Amino acid sequence: MTSQVPESAQRSKPRRTGARHTLLLVGASGVFGRRLAEQIVNEPGFDLILAGRNEPRLEALRKTLKGPARIARLDRTGIGAADLRRLGASLVIDAAGPFQASGFALVEAAIEAGVHYIDLADGRDFVMNIRRFDRVARARRVTVLSGASTTPALSHAVIDRLTGGWRRIDELLVAVSPGNRAPRGPSVTRAIFSYAGKPVRVFRAGRWTTAPGWGLTRRLAFPGLGERLVSLCETPDLDLLVERYQPTGSAEFLAGLELDLLHRGLALASEAVRRGLLPSLTPFVRLALAVASLLDTFGEDRGGMVVRARGEDGAGRPLSALWSLAAAPGLGPYVPTLAALALVRQLRDGQLTWRGAGPCVGLLALEDFEGDFARYGYDMRTGRASPAPTRAL
Repeated sequence: MTSQVPESAQRSKPRRTGARHTLLLVGASGVFGRRLAEQIVNEPGFDLILAGRNEPRLEALRKTLKGPARIARLDRTGIGAADLRRLGASLVIDAAGPFQASGFALVEAAIEAGVHYIDLADGRDFVMNIRRFDRVARARRVTVLSGASTTPALSHAVIDRLTGGWRRIDELLVAVSPGNRAPRGPSVTRAIFSYAGKPVRVFRAGRWTTAPGWGLTRRLAFPGLGERLVSLCETPDLDLLVERYQPTGSAEFLAGLELDLLHRGLALASEAVRRGLLPSLTPFVRLALAVASLLDTFGEDRGGMVVRARGEDGAGRPLSALWSLAAAPGLGPYVPTLAALALVRQLRDGQLTWRGAGPCVGLLALEDFEGDFARYGYDMRTGRASPAPTRAL
């Protein structure tokens, strides 16, 4: 049964105070950071600081924005509480990554400085371990949320909507597939390569087991986009879907590359890790990006997301539900930024009063995304009919 948002996390009515908030956006020149910057600079009530290691890239981004922004040359691994105080930050967003092997220096600095913290992390251990800061974050009266992105923030908002009132959940599946022409950041690629071929703990057939990262490959229908290959990804949803919804059968998070050639190529390369011939694929990130760039003219620039649930409704009747999102051309990379954008608005408006540290689940409803989905022209569909089954390869 879907867990409820704690009472302390319920949102109050907007009470915008008119005070301005200084927002430090770390990793601003990255694939997702720059798109988040484009949106925040148009939000009233914020003074935006673009932070990162590459000052020329930050300056180039600043010139493209349709609003004022400052620049701070900072490395996310070396930002301290003194830096946040010096800049006058009241909120920091980490969009840099990769988070798979990241430390918590920026989280600790934010809490020490009394600054709210949000990140777009998809690293399983990073997001799950953010709870270690809950006690001190509550004491400092700050909000620390990890995973304010497609997973787990959006995926859980969708499942909360799909399974509201259900008696039991048996199976959960979340899948994403970017278009081949979408920009590829080294951080995202490095994250995938960090677990490809390695054992990933996943809940299947009613029990915890392991399967190879970028394994369990199958074809999945993405409404509005057609069928695409998807494979197992190590994200926090592998833990959080089981923790929050307690499915009896399975809970999987899958992702894919639009072009079969690239998807199968990565699956083949991951076999070298699986068989112990290579310790990891991460040394080959730059080579993989170079090869993928040669195929940029193929495929399309539309990505999609699918969430599927099976179980029993409140009357005990078998039920399946399917939600899908197909991005408008060129606008897929904005999807991972929308949870952070929603949280920023709620903090500004006094709606989000929850304080502490934890994964970003149960705090956003699907309605918090729907206005931006409409603004970007995304094709969102929800249905109760049984979806087409996937085909194992």
